[in-house]
Amino acid sequence: MKTVIEPEDLKQIVEGVIVGLKPFLGNKDTHVDDIILDVPGLCKYLNVTPKWIRKKTHLKEIPYHKISNKQLRFRKRDIDNWLDSLKIPAISEYKGRLKAV
Repeated sequence: MKTVIEPEDLKQIVEGVIVGLKPFLGNKDTHVDDIILDVPGLCKYLNVTPKWIRKKTHLKEIPYHKISNKQLRFRKRDIDNWLDSLKIPAISEYKGRLKAV
């Protein structure tokens, strides 16, 4: 026995499957924030040197986890929050005259 599915019916079935699977798929960005970085990974992410990172962790200026005597790990979500706390807002709109150069 064969069942013939009309294109309109197939579209409704596909849409129903997509709606049903959305809660299980989640947002891709939520998994990105759960990344754990080591010192070289954080260097690449922030575009800084390992010396700078060691200095900031020694002064306890940057959030980190110490998993053994000398191994540092950083949660990307914590680093992003730390970066947001350092943000300096832009000044309001310029009200003077602009000069053409």
